[in-house]
Amino acid sequence: MTRTLLSAAFALCLTATGALAQDWTLNPDTSRLAFGSVKNHNIGEVHTFEGLNGTVSRDGNVVVEIPLTGVSTNIDIRNERLGEHVFAGAPTATLTGTIDMAEFKSLRPGKSDIIEMDAVLSFLGQDVDVSTELFVVRTSARSVMVTTNDMVMLTTEDLGIDAGIDILQQLANLEDITRVTPVTIRFVFER
Repeated sequence: MTRTLLSAAFALCLTATGALAQDWTLNPDTSRLAFGSVKNHNIGEVHTFEGLNGTVSRDGNVVVEIPLTGVSTNIDIRNERLGEHVFAGAPTATLTGTIDMAEFKSLRPGKSDIIEMDAVLSFLGQDVDVSTELFVVRTSARSVMVTTNDMVMLTTEDLGIDAGIDILQQLANLEDITRVTPVTIRFVFER
């Protein structure tokens, strides 16, 4: 999910002339990873992770760290419960991938491209393959913005968190919590 997105973001950052000589760094203040949930059949909510960290190396290796302790659902007790029951106290998830730097050399400031990316999300001791289409915009000679072109859909089963979601549902006395979550990203990389 995020690994694919991060890979694309890093790739775009490296497309400027001379960009191959420097690493690109994710700007956590302008970047965002959001996911949705639906409870009781029709109450939709958007959640985010704060404090994202990432780089794209000059040889195309992408690494984005997602601080699970930075989950923000707008309800403090729910943030705590997610950390304890769903994330099992794990501090981070990591999205990794590799991009072909040569593919992005021609992207100039003000130009955009759509790319397909494959990535791996390391989450709670397992690796989850994620594939998605990314929309990449070269915003300046020193920055690139990467977003999901469509939503990435992840299941709680694939992520291995069904039992934790069951506990959340019981604690909040809910009829239902959806088991598929849409994920979107906006990553800004700078050099």
